[in-house]
Amino acid sequence: MPFVAAAAAGQVEIWSLLRESGAMGRFVLTVLLVFSVVSWGIIAERFRTFRRAERETDSFLVHFRKGGGLAAIQDATTTLRESPLAEVFRAGFREISLNPPTSGTAFVGDELEALDRILRKSALVQSARLERSLGFLATTASATPFIGLFGTVWGIMKAFHGIGAAGAATLAAYAPGIAEALVTTAAGIGAAIPAVIAYNHFLARLREMDTRTDEFIADFIHRVQGRRT
Repeated sequence: MPFVAAAAAGQVEIWSLLRESGAMGRFVLTVLLVFSVVSWGIIAERFRTFRRAERETDSFLVHFRKGGGLAAIQDATTTLRESPLAEVFRAGFREISLNPPTSGTAFVGDELEALDRILRKSALVQSARLERSLGFLATTASATPFIGLFGTVWGIMKAFHGIGAAGAATLAAYAPGIAEALVTTAAGIGAAIPAVIAYNHFLARLREMDTRTDEFIADFIHRVQGRRT
């Protein structure tokens, strides 16, 4: 079949290009491969983490919006360990349990401000947990094209050296260097594209979760302000 034969020929040509790359070209390709593999691992891990966090957050909000006492909500959501909102709630519940309102009925004034600080501190911790490893994706997205560009420049230099050594601009003289330049360029772009797409995707989901957390803190404060808990 012509298509299969063409595909096989393309694969053979790619592997031959890789084999003909010099030591520097192989080093650049190895670095880009490491970036790419680690990035894909982070993408898979963060995807599972965000999916669990969002699913458990939806479940937690169902319990929270049902009303009832805070202790009942605490008991009903003990298994939701991946939800940032559930963890923020637990931090607030611990603060209330350890430092109940002096009036015996409601949080007011400095007590309410202290509770708000506890909630927001916990929210920052949870946001940092979701943001973990996203910096590597950002680094991959910004650095790998330049690493590939370095390989491009090196390959072009190699091509000119081959032309100088051969004394003529023949295909055999400059083809290995140009091939090395093109392969490293493609590898750099190939490592950067998934990283930048994934980084922007997860960053948008993180911002959405931060917004939901801020709204929850406002609801939690309103619930304990001027009311029995």
